Amino acid sequence: MIIRKKGPRQLALDEPIRHQDSHKRPVTRRDFIGQGMRAGPAVIAAPSLLAMLLGPEAARAALSPDLYALTLPAECNIQQGAGKIPFIAFDLAGGANLTGSEALIGGPGGPLDFLTTGGYARLGLPGDMVPNAANAASPSNDFINQEFGLPWHSDGAMLRGMLLATAAPTRAFTNGATIPARSENDTGNNPHNPMYGINKAGADGGLLTLIGSSSSDSGGNSMAPVMMIDPAKRPTKVDRATDVTGLVDTGELGSLFANSDDAIAVLESITRVSHRKLDLAAMDTKLAANEAAALKKLVRCGYLKSADLADRFRSPAALNPDLDPDIVGPAGIWTQAEYAGDGEFRKTAAVMKMIVEGYAGAGTVTMGGYDYHGQGRATGELRNFRAGRCIGACLEYAARKGKPLMIYIFSDGALSANTTMDNSADGRGKFMWSSDNQSTAASIMLVYNPGGRAQLRVPGRQQIGNFSPDGSVVTSSSPAANSVNLLVETVVLNYMALHGEEGQFSARFPQNGLGGTQLRDSLTMFAPVVNGRI
Repeated sequence: MIIRKKGPRQLALDEPIRHQDSHKRPVTRRDFIGQGMRAGPAVIAAPSLLAMLLGPEAARAALSPDLYALTLPAECNIQQGAGKIPFIAFDLAGGANLTGSEALIGGPGGPLDFLTTGGYARLGLPGDMVPNAANAASPSNDFINQEFGLPWHSDGAMLRGMLLATAAPTRAFTNGATIPARSENDTGNNPHNPMYGINKAGADGGLLTLIGSSSSDSGGNSMAPVMMIDPAKRPTKVDRATDVTGLVDTGELGSLFANSDDAIAVLESITRVSHRKLDLAAMDTKLAANEAAALKKLVRCGYLKSADLADRFRSPAALNPDLDPDIVGPAGIWTQAEYAGDGEFRKTAAVMKMIVEGYAGAGTVTMGGYDYHGQGRATGELRNFRAGRCIGACLEYAARKGKPLMIYIFSDGALSANTTMDNSADGRGKFMWSSDNQSTAASIMLVYNPGGRAQLRVPGRQQIGNFSPDGSVVTSSSPAANSVNLLVETVVLNYMALHGEEGQFSARFPQNGLGGTQLRDSLTMFAPVVNGRI
């Protein structure tokens, strides 16, 4: 008699992962996020009747002339954004699969320089599902999809989610590249997050500089490189609509006046009085003259910024993703039921609206529960599918707003499969994920360009570095392959190159480890999308 061991139970989409043997008990915030014990918020704030009646209001032309002059670059430099390409990072906490079964990575010849059958098996694919296997159901007779420019496994869960969230024109104007790069498994100590570097490259917003869905120094699960951190630019936590609308809430002042112009006038008067007091004050700040002047300017501009924000955002509804018909509703990216039922969708919506609309320069969406090895194949497929829907939503929203967008996808480590097949409906006949494996890790860059698909500097070159035939990162194939710090620098370099500003990289990052111009050129994937500014 043959006794077959029962396979692992498929976990629900938001059910936490409890590793009994291979992992220590979760004790840190990052442990809980990686195992899905902390995820996106499950509450949704209903818009007020007043906000629904008013709807988003267009910004007023300007403050009063005397105050408007102080908003110019020579004074307080209050702008609606830096004019740089919006940037969103997806931090999939726990060690997600991003390669082979998802984005294709190959040998030195690029994504279509195919690995061995054993290499693809390590990446979760049986022999009859490797990318170049015969597939009568596909127009190309294989398992390769290039609708987003970057070659992807045609049954990739993330790809399926992206396809569901995007229209064909959005996909046609998107391109991508991969970076095979090792990172430590199951830790938030990987300096993966590029937010501060993207800001130093010029990204800024009209309301905030950086945002993130986690209340950490990076705004995500993984750390930021220490050499890039600027404490003054620490990301503001944004993971729901109320976080966004609260940024411009005038509180009781807004309810005291029937006409919003009256509230703005009060704020302007407060600003003028404060400026007058600063001019008259004979205070001993114990600071040098230049430092005292800088302090006064900081206070002066702080009052002015409050008045400017209240002027530009008469109703917080203008910022509310819950009220944006491009995001939710009959013609939205998500139906009302989908949006109300999934906190990860609402989290993504809050971040993408802030970034794409230029209210913030760059932001991180952290999604937990990606430490899914040992849970069969279906658990990981469902979670990757949801991540794909969120990534696709950002691309589609950028397309609807006519804005370029760069998306960066990473995870802390990766995993490998055994040869046990999951034949459940959601397992899709693929191999089960068995263990952590940092040697199969990689990151993904996607670029949407409303003017047409972003062009590759070298046609066909869509990966930085390569895998070995057995499906492992070749650590000598690029500076990023074995150094997470240099991986972040490579991403920032590519962001600057989209603006045609890669020549400024050494000046902005004088201590970088990417070598000279020739080496940096080999790490740059895309031709410029904009000329300095969008």
